[in-house]
Amino acid sequence: MNFLNTLGCVAAVAMVASAAQAAPIMNNWIFNPVGTGLVKGQKINEYLDVNGNAFIQIKPTGGASFSFTDHAVFNLVQADSNGQLFPVNYKGGNITATLVGYGTGTFGGAFRFDGGTIKMYQNKTNGQYGTTRGYFGANLGEVIAEFNILVGGGGSVDAKGNPTDNGQVSVSAKTIAGTMDAGYFFDNRGVDMSTLTSTAFAFTNANTVGKPTARLINEVACQFAGYTGSGCGKGKYANVAGDHFFISGNGQFKFAEVPEPGSVALFGIALIGLGVLRRRVK
Repeated sequence: MNFLNTLGCVAAVAMVASAAQAAPIMNNWIFNPVGTGLVKGQKINEYLDVNGNAFIQIKPTGGASFSFTDHAVFNLVQADSNGQLFPVNYKGGNITATLVGYGTGTFGGAFRFDGGTIKMYQNKTNGQYGTTRGYFGANLGEVIAEFNILVGGGGSVDAKGNPTDNGQVSVSAKTIAGTMDAGYFFDNRGVDMSTLTSTAFAFTNANTVGKPTARLINEVACQFAGYTGSGCGKGKYANVAGDHFFISGNGQFKFAEVPEPGSVALFGIALIGLGVLRRRVK
């Protein structure tokens, strides 16, 4: 997801996981992109900026139904669209993430996620996101948190399986116990969130990428997703509606307050597509 430094502010708080409850957005929390603790962290009014790309593969399963897999790469570069880029203010503070999700849906209707994994990375070497290192540079460095995608969420697609233009997509996930590193995330009471059980949720306005770059194809489709069709060593790649395509999005990464303080921490990624510098590729 080819990434912007400035995004619009959008409030999005909702929980679609069956066992979760909606909660207000957490303000004035602390993020330290190099993991050195609370004191050297940056106060976050509301969110971290995030953007990325995803390669979607669809398989018709009879009638109007389909199953899908989603391989996505993300980059987090600043907070609250304040221009304080993490690699500049925190040397070696690159934060990236990968998502592998799967689910089911109906052509011309809705889809939902049935499972998958989200991993967040801290990379001490600047400028590697979007390169040929790893998977588009998104899985380099230390894993600082992992999440299991929960059943639910999703969004709307057209009759060919493409996401409705700027259509909202949501994802819910829960931290895998013991995978959130200490020293990075602190709630607005100063509590290290590695000590909490976190449930995550995401919102995105998805748009199809009509002409993905050769690097994006090779890194995300061919390598990360294991796609072996045209464009991966043979022929020329092209999106095929109802079978495989790229989407893009950008937005926000948030935490939310919890129903019972100290028991559960919620955070969200709102990929809302309102970036001032956003480039839409159709």
